[in-house]
Amino acid sequence: MALDSLWHAYNTAGYEALRASPREDALEHFYVALVAYGHDDYPEAAAAAREAVRRQPSNQVFEQGALYLERVLAQGKASVYVDGEAFAAFIRGGSNTALYAQTSEALHTVYDEYEALSLLDIGVGDGLALLPALTQNIRRLDLIEPSEAMLLQTTRQLDAWHVTYRAHQMTIQEFIKASAPTWDVIQATWSLQSVPPADRPKIFAWLKAHGARVLIAEFDVPEFDALYEPARVQHIVARYQDGLAEYEGDGGRVAQGFLMPVMFGYFDRSAARTNYEGPIAAWAEGLHAAGFEQVDTTLIYPYWWADSYLIDAR
Repeated sequence: MALDSLWHAYNTAGYEALRASPREDALEHFYVALVAYGHDDYPEAAAAAREAVRRQPSNQVFEQGALYLERVLAQGKASVYVDGEAFAAFIRGGSNTALYAQTSEALHTVYDEYEALSLLDIGVGDGLALLPALTQNIRRLDLIEPSEAMLLQTTRQLDAWHVTYRAHQMTIQEFIKASAPTWDVIQATWSLQSVPPADRPKIFAWLKAHGARVLIAEFDVPEFDALYEPARVQHIVARYQDGLAEYEGDGGRVAQGFLMPVMFGYFDRSAARTNYEGPIAAWAEGLHAAGFEQVDTTLIYPYWWADSYLIDAR
């Protein structure tokens, strides 16, 4: 593997040993750029990324990465959600359109199985998955969402449709501290990944106590042992090559405003972690451990980042 020697130098002798190591190809230079970024060495990161582009100018990850690092060098790191327009263009463009359409269809199919339904949506966001899935048989609807702005988008649409609901602006960790009723279905679409693994047994136990059926949409993301191990770097670079290709015609708005901040965030040692994705099998195991007897997983959509599954626990 081309990156093994760089990984060995870093893992055994540290960052300065990595900087001094010879590099033969574009990926090795970009590898150094990622590690340098994680060590807040932005001049080295930008220089290494520029060299990666020089050696392989057709690689969109290298090109967009170099552009992003030049901006970081001049302005500092950017928060993932600073550019709201870029995020909106990302979530409503590319294969996200098909991903959410397939997810909403899968949820709608479940709702239709009930004569009357009580539903709790954890982390509803702006309703992109929930709203198209709604059915007339929902008799009680509860929403949890910590973002006031995103929750307002959902509730405005529900108000326009004259749908009765209860909205709770808080995290699931805050919500479960209070007494709560039970629901026929509790769902969470890509929201429970923000819950640290150590906190999940408590959340899953609460789901078991309060939901007859739990639907969780998540990505099947492989686990890696270390931040800069070659397999992890190669996996992320390959996945982002596919992701960037879906937004090539937008002038770099999504790439620079959202995808690059996210990608480099995977290699930032100083940033507080807010996302804990993992294999679908691990999600299913956690639900089994919480007492769910039947846990089924169904592929929703082969998304560029990772296959997305619907976990159906009863």
